[in-house]
Amino acid sequence: MIELEEAQEFVFGQCLKLSADEVEISKSRGLVLAKTVISNDDIPPFPNTAMDGYAVRAFDTELAPVELNVIGTLPAGKVPDFKVGPSEAVRIMTGAVIPEGSDSVVMVEKTREVETGDSVIVEESVKSGNFIRQPGEDFVKGSELFTPGTLIGAAHIGVFATIGLEKVTVFKRPIVGVMSTGDELVQGASQLKPGQIRDSNRHSIKALLDEMGVEVIDLGLIPDDEKEIESALFSGVEKCDAIVTSGGVSMGDFDYVKVVLDRLGEMKWMQVAIKPAKPLAFGLLNDVPIFGLPGNPVSAMVSFELFMRPALRKMMGYQQIWRPHLKAKAASSLKRRKDGKVHFARVTLTRNKDSYEVSFLKGQGSHQLSAMANAQGLAVLPNGEGVKEGDFVDVMQLSEPEIN
Repeated sequence: MIELEEAQEFVFGQCLKLSADEVEISKSRGLVLAKTVISNDDIPPFPNTAMDGYAVRAFDTELAPVELNVIGTLPAGKVPDFKVGPSEAVRIMTGAVIPEGSDSVVMVEKTREVETGDSVIVEESVKSGNFIRQPGEDFVKGSELFTPGTLIGAAHIGVFATIGLEKVTVFKRPIVGVMSTGDELVQGASQLKPGQIRDSNRHSIKALLDEMGVEVIDLGLIPDDEKEIESALFSGVEKCDAIVTSGGVSMGDFDYVKVVLDRLGEMKWMQVAIKPAKPLAFGLLNDVPIFGLPGNPVSAMVSFELFMRPALRKMMGYQQIWRPHLKAKAASSLKRRKDGKVHFARVTLTRNKDSYEVSFLKGQGSHQLSAMANAQGLAVLPNGEGVKEGDFVDVMQLSEPEIN
């Protein structure tokens, strides 16, 4: 067996960043910038009001309450063609240009309009600059807004639109081919025959990839036939940036995937010191990374989390490739035996004020997918005799914990 860290180092060392590409900003969420974004303008580009109210000269409000003459109305988008003079005010809407002569805005709640509508009473004095957004207050023209490695979210896209960007340069979104192998696998709702099981791995792995925001190509359910496996693999490498197979990677006599990949690619077949997900295959076929995950459903998903997810995030240019980890107190004990492996136990998480509590789910077998479905994390149990109630455990977080 090899240690987890050694296996990860081998895998990640061969998974290189994908090429950069320009994409429309509407399609950039979840991708990583490959080129610095520089502001094309001062933002805001002109002085404007942060409130509905009246544009005034601050000097005229010093003896408030005072009555000022209303000389016009300014909605957002209209350029003023007048100047505010002594004892004058302009009715102004949020986002409108501050008219020449005024240096402050009184919010509408601090005013009373005279019945005639041609004057307003300002009830409180204001200082110069009150409720005025100055040009470049957010960022100035020529400034570096976002650097390579930035993960693009909704607010970033809003900034891109604000400065007039229609496209940004990002690391490519990977295309990943998914296939399952095995004569024992079937799909659909038909009655199972003796020795058959339904293919769940391909569907769960596709869902994990969808969650990551990568493009998925379903390469299908492939029988234990060398020619069909070879055909599916070559079809995949022609259009994919990575391929993941499930099953056929252990030491059995009928692991056809191993036979084919040994013949076609540069593969390493590993027995990793972890439980579940001990068997792992990884290598390159025509320079395309091939991930061979175990056939047991939980093993396949755990292997995905430990190897494939971080490798793909590296290929996408992410600076943080790992799931978040946290420390949680064990609500009960969980025994294990010393076997030279790190165990990953399926757990639920509860947040109590500033601390977390972890509960071990029933059904920790590598074939028991129901526990994985309910898991909010994977508790990392080093080689030893397990944990006692009250011990603190390192947990890889898969979803948000419940809050008490």
